[in-house]
Amino acid sequence: MDLTEQFKQERFKRINMNIENDRLVNAAKEFVFESTLPKYSYNFSWMGRPIIQYPQDIMAMQEIIWKIKPDLIIETGIAHGGSLIFSASMLELLGNNGQVLGIDIDIREHNRKEIEQHPMFKHITMIQGSSIDENIVKKVYEYTKGRKQVLVLLDSMHSHDHVLKELKLYSPFVTKGSYLVVFDTIIEDLPNNCFPGRPWSIGDNPKTAVYEFLKKNKHFEIDKTIQNNLLITVAPDGYLRRVS
Repeated sequence: MDLTEQFKQERFKRINMNIENDRLVNAAKEFVFESTLPKYSYNFSWMGRPIIQYPQDIMAMQEIIWKIKPDLIIETGIAHGGSLIFSASMLELLGNNGQVLGIDIDIREHNRKEIEQHPMFKHITMIQGSSIDENIVKKVYEYTKGRKQVLVLLDSMHSHDHVLKELKLYSPFVTKGSYLVVFDTIIEDLPNNCFPGRPWSIGDNPKTAVYEFLKKNKHFEIDKTIQNNLLITVAPDGYLRRVS
């Protein structure tokens, strides 16, 4: 066995051992809980734009993108645009002339201006409208034509019904071997008081939508190795790999 393969196998064993380490798992859960109300995820930027993600999930996305080498990344939810910039910068590194398609019901003008002025904007297209509007989905479909590898990230409205509709509408765009990533499934695992004034809660959130979706769609499975590796993540059971 060469040294590279040996390292990979050792890492695989360590990841599997993570979930058996109760102290480590509980410490990670406690950190996620304690860091939610202070909005810890709002503290980070990517190439100058707020990304509103935990660093661990950013690292996971980097690994996924580098591994599957998508030529189209579809993202629902834009906010400040940091995730679009991140995805675009990864496509720039891949050098495959890939594109990022961002959809948001309300692209605020100051955010649009900053995104359009960014050096990575050459890889970005934005569509304003609801991600579950059939006319928007038709536009997205046009962008998927001729693409070899498509990755989809869902991070807009976090209610059960909305995410379930997104899953049904956007899952056909994901190519075999690629991923459909559903963010903020962590809502199911946190107390309801973590999200005051929000239209989502325990029992009504992205994770419940994922479970409902997987009951009937056998083309996807939860990639547990990602969350077992990260431990700290806003997307437990949200990294879905297309297997058929």
